Amino acid sequence: MNIKALIAEFIGTFALVFIGVGAIAADHVTGGHSGLAGIALAHGLTIAVMVSATGAISGGHLNPAVTFGALLGRKIDFTNAIGYVLAQCAGAIAAAVMVQMAVPAETLNAIGMGTPALGAGISLTQGLITEIVLTFFLAFVVYGTAIDKRAPKIGGLFIGLTVALDILMGGPISGAAMNPARHLGPALLGGGLENIGLYWVGPLVGAGLAGLLYSNLLEEK
Repeated sequence: MNIKALIAEFIGTFALVFIGVGAIAADHVTGGHSGLAGIALAHGLTIAVMVSATGAISGGHLNPAVTFGALLGRKIDFTNAIGYVLAQCAGAIAAAVMVQMAVPAETLNAIGMGTPALGAGISLTQGLITEIVLTFFLAFVVYGTAIDKRAPKIGGLFIGLTVALDILMGGPISGAAMNPARHLGPALLGGGLENIGLYWVGPLVGAGLAGLLYSNLLEEK
């Protein structure tokens, strides 16, 4: 197992959760000044820079769903995939702990620890479909801009932009997690574990479908 890759995955996922939750907290503190667009941009920029920073070390997955898609596409072996997922989840939990040390408790309580959640009036089925489709887009872009040998060498930028555009659509519907670790860390530290299955099944199905489709039908062998 590649220890350097695990460290990279830990740091990258830590950054996503720390900045993601922090951006939601900042929006609350400023009375909604940054809004959905600002929150989407914070997540997208974090992914863009951290995928770029970790890509040469671990591939810059930073997401158990992306790792699962890469596993089904035969881009990572099972042992390393398990290690990646554990490192990602550990990074997310550590980031949630650090956020609690940096942001006032009353703010975190008001935003539910920044945990992705279903919007008002949104059913589980609607949330599940949203997470599947959004994560499909994300994993598809990961394959097309980072994994595929024909891809341009600026994949991190496009992956970050995909996260941002997904949140602009799905944020008010499902929370647009697209990433089980992004949900798990804040949920464990006070955000609540309601619908945790949704935030694992949806992203895993979406990324798995993207990995199978791209690796079998679109990628040059």
